[in-house]
Amino acid sequence: MELPDWMRLQKALSVEAEKGFSDLMGNQYRFSEFLCISFGKTPGVLMPEERRKWQAIATEFVGYSEMTVENRQHLVADTRRFLYQLQQEIQSRSNEESSDPQIKLPRTTPLVAAPSQLPLSLNLDLPLSQVGEIGSYRSKYLERLGLHKVRDILYYYPRNHIDYARQVNISNLVEGDTVTIMGTVKRCTCFTSPRNSKLTIFEVVLKDKTGEIKLSRFFAGTRYSNRGWQEQQKRQYTVGAIVAASGLVKKNKYGITLQDPELEVLDDSGGTIESVKIGRLLPVYPLTEGVSADIVRKAVVAVLPAAKQLKEPLPKALRQQYGLMKVDDAIANIHFPTDNDTLAAARRRLVFDEFFYLQLGFLQRRKAQREVQSSAVIAATGKLIDQFYKLLPFVLTNAQERVVNDILNDLQKTAPMNRLVQGDVGSGKTVVAVIAILAAIQSGYQAALMAPTEVLAEQHYRKLVGWFNLLHLPVELLTGSTKVKKRREIHAQLETGELPLLVGTHALIQDKVNFSRLGFVVIDEQHRFGVEQRALLQQKGQSPHVLTMTATPIPRTLALTLHGDLDVSQIDELPPGRQEIHTTMLTGKERTKAYELINREIAQGRQAYVVLPLIEESEKLDVRSAVEEHERLSESIFPHFKVGLLHGRMNSNEKDEALNAFRDNQTQIIVSTTVIEVGVDVPNATVMMIENAERFGLSQLHQLRGRVGRGSHQSYCLLMSGSKTDTARQRLGVLEQSQDGFFISEMDMRFRGPGEVLGMRQSGLADFALASLVEDQEVLNLARDAAEKVMVQDRNLAGFPLMKAELDYRYSRLMGGTILT
Repeated sequence: MELPDWMRLQKALSVEAEKGFSDLMGNQYRFSEFLCISFGKTPGVLMPEERRKWQAIATEFVGYSEMTVENRQHLVADTRRFLYQLQQEIQSRSNEESSDPQIKLPRTTPLVAAPSQLPLSLNLDLPLSQVGEIGSYRSKYLERLGLHKVRDILYYYPRNHIDYARQVNISNLVEGDTVTIMGTVKRCTCFTSPRNSKLTIFEVVLKDKTGEIKLSRFFAGTRYSNRGWQEQQKRQYTVGAIVAASGLVKKNKYGITLQDPELEVLDDSGGTIESVKIGRLLPVYPLTEGVSADIVRKAVVAVLPAAKQLKEPLPKALRQQYGLMKVDDAIANIHFPTDNDTLAAARRRLVFDEFFYLQLGFLQRRKAQREVQSSAVIAATGKLIDQFYKLLPFVLTNAQERVVNDILNDLQKTAPMNRLVQGDVGSGKTVVAVIAILAAIQSGYQAALMAPTEVLAEQHYRKLVGWFNLLHLPVELLTGSTKVKKRREIHAQLETGELPLLVGTHALIQDKVNFSRLGFVVIDEQHRFGVEQRALLQQKGQSPHVLTMTATPIPRTLALTLHGDLDVSQIDELPPGRQEIHTTMLTGKERTKAYELINREIAQGRQAYVVLPLIEESEKLDVRSAVEEHERLSESIFPHFKVGLLHGRMNSNEKDEALNAFRDNQTQIIVSTTVIEVGVDVPNATVMMIENAERFGLSQLHQLRGRVGRGSHQSYCLLMSGSKTDTARQRLGVLEQSQDGFFISEMDMRFRGPGEVLGMRQSGLADFALASLVEDQEVLNLARDAAEKVMVQDRNLAGFPLMKAELDYRYSRLMGGTILT
């Protein structure tokens, strides 16, 4: 985000003021949520003080919903005033820089040669060791980064750029900026430090028409102590010589200076800068131990002319429609752009490519799936479904009915369904899945439900047994803990077809589990399974319909990226009567308040969870552990209550005993790790106390909070945090402000990134080189739109051979096909 959308922000603030500061609900977000997201992106053009103010406003809007109307009014007014002044200031700076003749930067040497000037030997597949400027010695260092050929270097994108292209006068230097200055040498010295004979200090004083500045560089090593070398430096920077200097503006006891400046002596004030660093947008590359930034930059400069050999896979009409730079220009300018606008255009093209080929692959797969014939064509109505609706003590929400209709419509088609249902904690996904399971059973098919943990599988089984007994249908549970005799019975009943539904964990995909007529598969918390595990369950039948579910709502951009080959339905409405869970952030000093609340709730017959991030105490981490906390609470804090313990290292029987004792209210408090994050359903529990809450992701905290508030009593979530950082307070403030899982997930993705939000690396998330699912949502939507249009025009890409070759290359090299669910 280079510049804010001033008009949109001011309009939102204006409408909120007109409507009485009521935290208006927009099409997608509340006013405060929209402001949090908008101010969560800090524009790159801000000065350090402006940046701090911008980020402070983001923090303040986190608590907007809890403010009095008067405080809301002040915050909105202050924000409107700040935005107006900031817009004027940025415009003023822009006008100054464009009109001041003193700050025209000297020409920099072009780094990309014209096609006619290309060395004949330089081609995309040439080994780096054979590139003259690199050679076998430097190529060994580059191999440590996985760079072997010219093509590898071209696609080794910088992680960011330092802006040395902006030149300012010495008097206008601001601490924290990266700039280039030009001046004449007033004096220069180079000497060995009197305190350290191995340290040489180089100092040069530059002046321009507005002031002067002293720049220092330090050289460690005896070879720099040589008087000949030191005199050579002084001769290079003679009084009156014109010097360009680039660096980070810092303040020390002598005043303003540049930290570790890059220096180059110019022939004259209009001379050409030869350095690959000074006066440019300097690329910063990911490095590894022993590989310096200079080695990578020089290698890039050496092979950059070969970018002209890249063939353009996208048709000209498509590039024009979406405003995309040519690929060879984009590659050249992602490394050494001429200015920020060119960098933004280059990055936009390459981000578009990353999303476009991903979506194109998804859509091809989706099209192929729909051409497969399923063995199961399932009727949408029938006696079992009618009976089930009569059993339910509640009416489905509109969102549940909508999703049920989506699923039942899919089940009647010959192509196998592949649908993801997203729903917040407590939104009723299981009921939706059961209706689909009953549709399959009444049509003569078997169904399977796979969950990632025994705790969750057991929870599903308990719920299903209650319903299926009333419908006179058998259901069994198969996990790693199932006894051998019972396991054999289940295997036999599956093969004969007399067992219509099997619930279980990974045990369902073992070789000995054979269904007679599997027509429908439900996979819960599907992102916790690997691609191969999901596929193995589907192979137990002949192209069965697949319904995947997740209680971790994810933003649309992430859903498109992870599940582009799935149809996605959202249960975005909670059942009526669900009370909001009071969520409070507490410090260690306020711990007694938490214990008092737990005492009061248990005195009224309720129960409480205490969740910790660790099982056992760690010397490296100053956080509470489940085992130690269980002992402390049992013996010192709540000796008059029964306190249970649950964690992942306990065996299945121990876990069952602990959970059953808590379900039956034999233990009033259960101390647990995140093993209870999903699936545990104890309506009598009303307090969720989370220790070291700053160590959890927002989505995970929201999941944990969802373990309470499942009954008719008011429930509470206590976020215990020892962190004093603004970021930690801002993150936890989101939980205090909102109960909306989709908004919380969006904010979590902004704070931590998508990989962390999903909780595991092998979730099938593409490892993008440039694209950000947080900042590049608009480009993702454009890429999806473009991919859909290409698929309509030419599904097999026969008319786009270069595009097809690029798609095949990316899937084989970067993703290995495993991205596809």
